[in-house]
Amino acid sequence: MTAVCIVLLPGAGAPNGGLPLAGPLPAGAAGAAVPGRVGTWNICNPCGNGNDFGRATEIATYAPQVIALQEACVRDVERIRRYLEEVYGLVYRVEYGPVLQNWNRCGGLPWRPGGYGQAILSAAPMTDRVSVEYPDGGSEDRGFLAVTTLVDGRPVRVFNTHLAERRQAEVRTGQIEVLAAEFARHDRAIVLGDFNAVPHAPELAPMWALAPDTDPGCRPPTTDTGTEPDGDDACTTTTDWDSKFDYVFLRGITPGTHHVRPSPYSDHHLVYADLNRGQAASHLKRPSSRSGLR
Repeated sequence: MTAVCIVLLPGAGAPNGGLPLAGPLPAGAAGAAVPGRVGTWNICNPCGNGNDFGRATEIATYAPQVIALQEACVRDVERIRRYLEEVYGLVYRVEYGPVLQNWNRCGGLPWRPGGYGQAILSAAPMTDRVSVEYPDGGSEDRGFLAVTTLVDGRPVRVFNTHLAERRQAEVRTGQIEVLAAEFARHDRAIVLGDFNAVPHAPELAPMWALAPDTDPGCRPPTTDTGTEPDGDDACTTTTDWDSKFDYVFLRGITPGTHHVRPSPYSDHHLVYADLNRGQAASHLKRPSSRSGLR
């Protein structure tokens, strides 16, 4: 009986206090949070494969300074943060924007259900947290979370949102009106999230009017014809069903490179962007005479 109890105790007899053993990260994985890198990922709940250690490994591989998570349960995010710090040495702060307290989806006890909604992980401290639930969430409550933090040493307002489901365009129209009005108040801001809408969807027009997405081949429809210049085929898909639903909108910030990484742990891909760190001050710098330096 004693032996059985030891086996059943969480973490009993396991190395490193019950933490999973980390295998090597892929070649080229970041060793620390990458300056100027921001990301977004709908981690999928429920997907039936809620592997929080696998999710932490995905985040650790790319190590953005800031990453926005959607469909996030508070307990799952806490585990992800623990794995990031104790297994991979990456320390993130967290802010939550729950829109539901859901026992069936997030576990807990019926009288103490888990919070579900948005979360922002940031390597730098966050201030001025605002969590807004949209007046109409559609088939499920939805909202946005906003914080102020440092990205590459400069303050920026960061938004994380998850809009109504894909067949609810009219609901998304109202949600985007709320989000865009707040986004427009800031000269330097980033909106990350799952919009559940393809780039040429009419409801996205207010966002395109305020900011570009970091995907260089992805642009809004032309105003004269109402059609997209290169079609949605020019946009990198971000979901398992070959649609682009996930965006990194930049206001007052120049995009650098854009990356989309499929994952076995979600039906959405992990999306991240490296911002153009040197452009704002490039006119103050003299070219280096050394080869290989730029």
